[in-house]
Amino acid sequence: MKYKVLKDFPKSFLWGASTSAYQVEGAWNEDGKGLSVIDKGKRLEGTTDFKLASDHYHHYKEDVSLFAEMGLKAYRFSIAWSRIFPNGTGEINKKGIEFYNNLIDEILKYNIEPIVTMYHFDLPYVLQQKGGWSNRDTVDAFENYGKTLFIHFGDKIKYWLTINEQNMMILYGTAIGTVDPNLKNPQKELYQQNHHMLLAQAKVMKLCHEMCPNARIGPAPNITAVYPESSKPEDVLAAKTWSSIRNWLYLDTAVFGMYNSLAWSYMQEKEYIPTILEGDMEILKAANPDFIAFNYYTTSTVAKSKNDESDINSTGDQHIAVGESGVFRGVSNPNLEKTEFGWEIDPVGFRNTLRELNDRYNLPLMVTENGLGAFDRLEGDDIINDDYRIDYLSKHIEQARLAITDGVNLIGYFPWSAIDLVSTHQGISKRYGFIYVNRDEFDLKDLRRIRKKSFYWYKRVIESNGECLQSKVKEI
Repeated sequence: MKYKVLKDFPKSFLWGASTSAYQVEGAWNEDGKGLSVIDKGKRLEGTTDFKLASDHYHHYKEDVSLFAEMGLKAYRFSIAWSRIFPNGTGEINKKGIEFYNNLIDEILKYNIEPIVTMYHFDLPYVLQQKGGWSNRDTVDAFENYGKTLFIHFGDKIKYWLTINEQNMMILYGTAIGTVDPNLKNPQKELYQQNHHMLLAQAKVMKLCHEMCPNARIGPAPNITAVYPESSKPEDVLAAKTWSSIRNWLYLDTAVFGMYNSLAWSYMQEKEYIPTILEGDMEILKAANPDFIAFNYYTTSTVAKSKNDESDINSTGDQHIAVGESGVFRGVSNPNLEKTEFGWEIDPVGFRNTLRELNDRYNLPLMVTENGLGAFDRLEGDDIINDDYRIDYLSKHIEQARLAITDGVNLIGYFPWSAIDLVSTHQGISKRYGFIYVNRDEFDLKDLRRIRKKSFYWYKRVIESNGECLQSKVKEI
């Protein structure tokens, strides 16, 4: 639909940016922090680990000051569970509480809204040794963790996100390093873990409403529109099947308190049905999220399955065409450009995704990740000309405004990432931030913070409430 006049972004719109604890903080074993599954996980050869990352733990005041200079209205970050409870449960680490209190106070000092992700992949390793999310006790441990966060930070935090990209942990846990390699039947076990995560999420949502009545809480999966390769009915069926497995399984349960019927049929066929105890469905129905947060990078295009191994993508990258024999076949979309890492770029697909979520759930939407990873080059005089990032983000913001004009209730936009951090796949070399961190994979250099061209551009976007998207920005 072509509009004569576009609606403006709301005056209360949350222009922000995102990070996660394990990718930015460092200080992996300082001040009482326990080990997480990320700390114990293997890295791709030639890429750094997460032990120091961007050293945000020791630079948070400088970093938040830069966020304020950029004009952020909100900042989305995660709390490391093992920094609060080194063993996942038991004794609270007071130093961990102190760090996040200090960080939150620093954010609030600049009138930036803190948006907290409770869990971003980094399960305490002690819990993993006890079975991780396969162990139903982890549900209670997460509820206790959530209660602790609400007690200590609930008077300062208005927006809570429960579990980051739960669907990616289930569908691509091997690729992101969160799957126990010792599982005997990993797929069935993963769907049992998913059920436990859904219960844990529902419990903390209910608890948040009880303990923090002025706060709002929602899930934070990775959601994308799914296209059929052609107008063949079989391809359309495949696209709807993948959308249910990838998207609606997670959000239907979170919002409606019931499993998506098509995804349930898939789990039945594959013998992945989880064990559901008496009272579980009542727990799910009591969640009542206030909004939906979601991460968006690209769309997915699929075709009818060929029922053989050619359906399966072996790259392991969740944002490159995937497939499953007998279910669907992932294909490349010839209408889309790709990043240097092979991810398709689809701003219009962003609008499609926003509209689909709005129509299906009728809840406020918050985009908690959207960004472009690239090999940024530091030039003389501390210049980083990341026009490609500006181009990517500006096109997505344009589509966000069109979605708002369509009637979508979009309340916030948080590019990934506020500052350079260690990528889950490609280490520090794959950069996403508006702020450059001066280090390489194994050379820490001076960790100096350097404003990229996109820093100044995003500052103008925020100042103009989304009006000024042109890429020619005066350097200051």
